[in-house]
Amino acid sequence: MMTRLFTPRPRLGEGFRVPIAGRWRFAGRRSAAVLVAAAVLVAGCVGATATPVSIPPGATGEIGPADSGSVRESPTTEPAATFPLSLTDDQGTQVDLPAQPQKIVSLTPAVTETLFAIGAGDRMVGKVEDIAKYPPAADAVPIVATYQGVDVEKIVSLGADLVIADANGLTPQTAIDQLRRANVPVLAIYASDVQGVLDDIELVGDAVGEGPAARDLTASMQAGLDQVAAATQGLDAPRAFYEIDATKEIYGPQKGSFIEGLIGLAGGTPITADAGAPDIPLEKLVAADPEVIVLGDAAYGTTPAIVAKRPGWGTMTAVKTGAIRPADDVLITRPGPRLVDGLVSLAIAIHPELKDAFPSPVPAESPAASGGP
Repeated sequence: MMTRLFTPRPRLGEGFRVPIAGRWRFAGRRSAAVLVAAAVLVAGCVGATATPVSIPPGATGEIGPADSGSVRESPTTEPAATFPLSLTDDQGTQVDLPAQPQKIVSLTPAVTETLFAIGAGDRMVGKVEDIAKYPPAADAVPIVATYQGVDVEKIVSLGADLVIADANGLTPQTAIDQLRRANVPVLAIYASDVQGVLDDIELVGDAVGEGPAARDLTASMQAGLDQVAAATQGLDAPRAFYEIDATKEIYGPQKGSFIEGLIGLAGGTPITADAGAPDIPLEKLVAADPEVIVLGDAAYGTTPAIVAKRPGWGTMTAVKTGAIRPADDVLITRPGPRLVDGLVSLAIAIHPELKDAFPSPVPAESPAASGGP
């Protein structure tokens, strides 16, 4: 049985996309509480001349090695969870796991990355299709879901003893319900903000019996987030618009969303659509007058020259000054182990003067290069 997966309009998402106007665009991610940037800022600030900082590499090592002066929490000494185990997922559902899962299915690309990062990737028997094809070690895992739907019957036939799903529409609720009726444990997660990303990584770690590794990962990520926030603290915060798509309507972060919080951490003043309305009218964007436009859709052919030629855009400060810059959309919008990489990409786009302040993130493979639609 194939349960349909995609929604008719793009919403702020985690890197899995639906076909809109001939290109892939986001599905998933509802409006959530605004990330309070001060919660992850550390003491001290930098002036107009950036002081180099080092970013802990975490499990992926994507942003380069940390030096001896980097801030990193000590590895956790908390023992792994014991089974049988009962957990509460982000929907408030109790998930009972009689034994450590050995046949795991991931229905979000971020969870796939997390499972490999914490050492549980070899227990995956199914995954959602990932246009970025990351990590490469996941290539051999069978695809059981695409933008067209979730193959519930295939998941059941694989003998899955844990499915980790998206709780905000990327995985349709009908598929979650069908799996649960088939007595397959489903952990449904949805990170509404940066802290939620870290919490969900730890929740996934507990569910698969890799809690200590998950907490080591989140400690490293938190240190990296703190250092990027410290590097941008004290700088001017230009009005910044993150463009998800503008082939027809103009899509950007919603008010109170995950990406709004990231823009704040990256040293920008976010320009957003209204909560519940991911598209922003041109008139509102012109009135907001972005000083920086960050092109999340750069990988799909959008260039500064294209933006500058759009009717009505020429009055914006960012267009007049040429402050239209690409960023790695997959890294920025995927709530997983490479979150710090995404924040670095966003910070460099908003503040090019920081390009030497920390190692540049390794770009995610583009959908075109990876063979995605």
